[in-house]
Amino acid sequence: MASRFSRARFGAGVVAAFLCGLLFASGFDLTKFGFAQEGKGGKVASSQVQSLAETGSAFEAIADHVTPAVVSIQTQRVRTNPRRGSQRPGIEDFFRNFEPQPQREEPQEASGTGFIVSKDGYIITNNHVVADADKVTVTLLDKRSFEARVIGRDPTTDVAVIKVNAGDLPVVTLGDDNAARVGQWVVAIGNPLGLDFTVTAGIISAKGRPLTGILGGRYEITDYIQTDAAINPGNSGGPLVNIRGEVIGINSAIASSTGFYAGYGFAIPVTLAKQVMDDLIAYGKVKRAVIGVAIDNAAAADAKAAGLKEVTGVLVRTYSFEPTDDSPAKRAGIEPGDVIIAADGKPTDRVSTLQRIVRTHKPGETMTFDVMRFGSRKSFRVKLAEAVDPQQVASADAAAPARGGSDSDARRFDKIGIAVEQVSPELVNRARLAEPYRRGLIVSDVSVTGPSYRKLFADATILVQVINPGPKRDLRSAADLDAVLSRLSAGDLVTFMVYDLGQDSPPRAVTVQVGN
Repeated sequence: MASRFSRARFGAGVVAAFLCGLLFASGFDLTKFGFAQEGKGGKVASSQVQSLAETGSAFEAIADHVTPAVVSIQTQRVRTNPRRGSQRPGIEDFFRNFEPQPQREEPQEASGTGFIVSKDGYIITNNHVVADADKVTVTLLDKRSFEARVIGRDPTTDVAVIKVNAGDLPVVTLGDDNAARVGQWVVAIGNPLGLDFTVTAGIISAKGRPLTGILGGRYEITDYIQTDAAINPGNSGGPLVNIRGEVIGINSAIASSTGFYAGYGFAIPVTLAKQVMDDLIAYGKVKRAVIGVAIDNAAAADAKAAGLKEVTGVLVRTYSFEPTDDSPAKRAGIEPGDVIIAADGKPTDRVSTLQRIVRTHKPGETMTFDVMRFGSRKSFRVKLAEAVDPQQVASADAAAPARGGSDSDARRFDKIGIAVEQVSPELVNRARLAEPYRRGLIVSDVSVTGPSYRKLFADATILVQVINPGPKRDLRSAADLDAVLSRLSAGDLVTFMVYDLGQDSPPRAVTVQVGN
């Protein structure tokens, strides 16, 4: 649901906006209609007409089957604002600085969509549709309205469950998004821009799409279903339906430079949403099984360093538990720099694939992971832990950038396009650096044309250790780094353990290809 006051922007001017209609559209700039001139033309072949008619009938059947179980959601939030009074513009600004302003409560209304999953009134929608709402009202296709209560919300996945006190309600059928394929027809149903129970059609444009930064947090979704079915503010929480009339996703976000439909909509996979729903109903919170690592899709350099012939797999950047010894992956023997290539015997080509496999398990269960570690294949059994509630994780104070010493102390290493300095006592104190990082090398400059660009960051990254090529070596001086790089030629790979200032996370593994 997109805010009427702001639209989040990400990338190069591309916005991934939450689909919430905070208010119905106040007006539409309707295009003037023209009339086609009458004329005689050729007839369409009857076989073609029949084929189109059958396609149209299929969409009609989907709409007839699903729409009765789709609901329009209206929310109301009460906010306290200063009372403006009746002065003409400018007068209140003058007096505001000299006397306290009386307060008044103003309701803020918003709208979204949801769909009924049980005859006794459980409804799935987006978290951002009902978050902080003081009142939630649900309206069905038959015009019946009910006040709903929020059963539970999960900001991490943007899934929420609400309930109305009613019986014998129409329900949707939940499908299997794992079976969905790119290019298949889908239908989106919702209440965009105040246009209740609108049905649009398109195809699945992509799967496993990450939208980094929309929700944030260590467990954010990297597995969105992308569609070109038209969705707009107000569609949030509505179903994305396959041609069998089964819900395969919850419409949640759009990518647009305007905040309105531009051909790119994104839905949360329904298998994930159902797991979240079941936990919210049973426990009031989500019990996530995790292996205790921060991960990324393996890049070309990562795959090559691991000994893979293809660019595939999931890179273990660092451990996600603090202290790191609590990480199930670390206890099992998995290390930063490893590339996970299989989980329980199933290939893990990217992060979304690994997430799908892990989330079918419960905390306390054991899984087997196959990894590539700099040319060697290894297997580990990991007992899954329960994820820490992101809202309970305290973030550390961000360290202000501080150089290690003067510019004259910097030592350049053109092979990897950086300059480094010894970590200074001032930086140790300001950043409250722990012992392993106090004797490292802080990156003081990164060449924008060098191989370390966007992998290491000036005044923010501390080089702690070289883990490949072996043997592992701590970096306590520029001479230590020189000794490692002097043995490498153009095209060779070097993998560091680095610590990022102000990130409140353990060291991460990063691989850099040596330049000329």
